[in-house]
Amino acid sequence: MALKLYNTASRSLEAFTPPPPHTVTMYNCGPTVYNYVHIGNLRAYVFADILRRTLEREGYEVKQIVNITDVGHLVSDGDEGEDKMVVGATREGKSVEEIIAQYSNAFYADMRSLNVHMAAKFPRATAYIKEQKKMIEVLSEKGYTYIASDGIYFDTEKFPAYPDFAKLDVAGMQAGNRVDMGEKKHLTDFALWKFSPDDGKHREQEWDSPLDTNRKGFPGWHIECSAIIKAELGDTIDIHTGGIDHIPVHHTNEVAQSACANDVPLACFWMHSAFMNVEGEKMSKSLGNTYRLIDLHERGIPPLAYRYWLLTAHYRTQVNFTWEALAAAQSAYNRLTSTVYELPRATDAAPIKECLDEFITSIQDDLNTANAIAIIWKLLKDGRYSPGEQYNTVRIIDKVLGLELGDIPAPKAFEIPPSVTALLEARKKAREENDWALSDKLRAEIKVLGYDVKDTGSGQTVTVSM
Repeated sequence: MALKLYNTASRSLEAFTPPPPHTVTMYNCGPTVYNYVHIGNLRAYVFADILRRTLEREGYEVKQIVNITDVGHLVSDGDEGEDKMVVGATREGKSVEEIIAQYSNAFYADMRSLNVHMAAKFPRATAYIKEQKKMIEVLSEKGYTYIASDGIYFDTEKFPAYPDFAKLDVAGMQAGNRVDMGEKKHLTDFALWKFSPDDGKHREQEWDSPLDTNRKGFPGWHIECSAIIKAELGDTIDIHTGGIDHIPVHHTNEVAQSACANDVPLACFWMHSAFMNVEGEKMSKSLGNTYRLIDLHERGIPPLAYRYWLLTAHYRTQVNFTWEALAAAQSAYNRLTSTVYELPRATDAAPIKECLDEFITSIQDDLNTANAIAIIWKLLKDGRYSPGEQYNTVRIIDKVLGLELGDIPAPKAFEIPPSVTALLEARKKAREENDWALSDKLRAEIKVLGYDVKDTGSGQTVTVSM
């Protein structure tokens, strides 16, 4: 069976057919480093990691680029408001360079914690100003741009295929528009370059503008990806990924400007991971539900348990994060790691072909990780196979899943997080006051966080839920 991937551009499953050892060029939209990434953002990178591992299993070499947006991403997709980097620097009273370093390093740490293979390169947008200006100049020479008082814009009317990628109803959008477009000619036009305000204030990030405009300014968000891809991977790449939220604006704009500048499609495959809700609601800073990996750690949930939970759903399926669901996933992951740890390392035991064939069929079917995990559980419960055969089969499967099941160390003493310690103290007090109802309630809350409590003659003992 050939590897089949869902292509957003065609809205269908397509065979990925370049013959190995073809080098696959892959670009993953990276973070805007003005704040920490949250667990919803991280889903896109775990998905891209599974994709990369699958391609490598198929025999391909993968040249992967993840950009770092350190300029040009405005707080509004409508080319309005401040640059997010300025917002972040102002918020924290630091220089833009300081917050770039702070949040880039935090992002890299999260990637390592989730066992995401690090990309070949993490290019910063500000290192490709020359390339971005060159692409704008090419677009201008071909008649796709116009200059307004606040910047240089791409004229989407000059690219009739503009709505196709996202299936946009442009006429309906224009009819329902209630926002002042400023000097934009059309609602969907977007900024390739923004001019610095004429207020006399020095901007920390600004450069001479293209097209001999005699103005200082900075690139728009969308142009960086097209310019970096062209510089690092070529005019047309094999695969471009990102979150589904990028489809209607960011990726649509990338498609347009790259096709017009280079006269060829930007990517053969476009792949997108679905949204993550939290407790049934959209993840939002205003709702206070934009959790980070460190928030999970404080509740005693390791990053790889979160990775396991993500892989129990298909990457194109919307998921709903709840602490109860994550606690259940942690318990399952703990059971899985403990079971694999107990298996003997029999180097002479052959992996089980039947199970590997079933796994390969699943992962080649648009990265069906949920079925792949089910195959592992079925294998471990199947008494027909020796423990050595089971171990060596799991080890091969985990090269794609990345759950670190192949070389699990002996179980370590665990650290009880502060949130659980507080509940234990409250439960101890409740028992001293003979408040058994409260004691049971607190035990249940501790269970949700992934820990079991037993009462002994010497007090409460805590173990990780299995």
